[in-house]
Amino acid sequence: MDHFDNSISSPGLAQAMVLAAGRGERMRPLTDTTPKPLLPVRGQALMQWPMQALARDGFTRQLINTAWLGERITEHFGAQTAWPGLPAVTLAYSHEGLDFGHALETAGGIVRALPHLGEVFWVVAGDVFVPDFRFDRESMARFVASEALAHLWLVPNPVHNPGGDFGLSGDGQVLNLPKGHAERRHTFSTIALYKRAFFDSARTGIAPGNPTGISAALAPLLRTAMDQGQVTGQTYLGAWTDVGTPERLHQLNDAAVS
Repeated sequence: MDHFDNSISSPGLAQAMVLAAGRGERMRPLTDTTPKPLLPVRGQALMQWPMQALARDGFTRQLINTAWLGERITEHFGAQTAWPGLPAVTLAYSHEGLDFGHALETAGGIVRALPHLGEVFWVVAGDVFVPDFRFDRESMARFVASEALAHLWLVPNPVHNPGGDFGLSGDGQVLNLPKGHAERRHTFSTIALYKRAFFDSARTGIAPGNPTGISAALAPLLRTAMDQGQVTGQTYLGAWTDVGTPERLHQLNDAAVS
């Protein structure tokens, strides 16, 4: 049985997907009873920060994928939510845990949700803290007009990822460089724009809608597309934290009161 809860969605497909299906092993024991994206950061759920930022820029149809303790996320946000000064957000859910008993990794989860996403859509992880990011329509318009299939926001390599993920050329092409390469100076923020064609079955090897629940990582797909010149990107220099350990969570919250 498919557990897509989109009966409450407003007309139209989702404009953004917020990734919230991970187990958060490195955050245990905090995540034994609370899904990682609901851990409190500066007075609200961690994933609420990107959800609010999307709403602030007019992207009010959002889809959340769930697995570990997914019912807690649904209970927390419901079918529609609103915050002071922001437009109401209509939510759909892709319940990977209910459908398959486990999370499908990033690419598998996106392919699963693809029938409910627009032709071009944002993706952001629900466990990064990036309070000042703008999901601006100008960036989306430039991406739509381009030949690229994905556009990534990259941050300078943080302390916990000194070797980086990718390189970036002067003309905005994201580069698949080997580990140890001196130009691998950028880490993927998790924020990106994608065209549906990026996740075609011919590329992913997964049937449309991922009906059998295949788990698939995103990085190999990105690297292949980079080698084909189909991934563009830009740097983001604002506040950004991958909340991957209890220490980073505590540092964020301590900084708010210091």
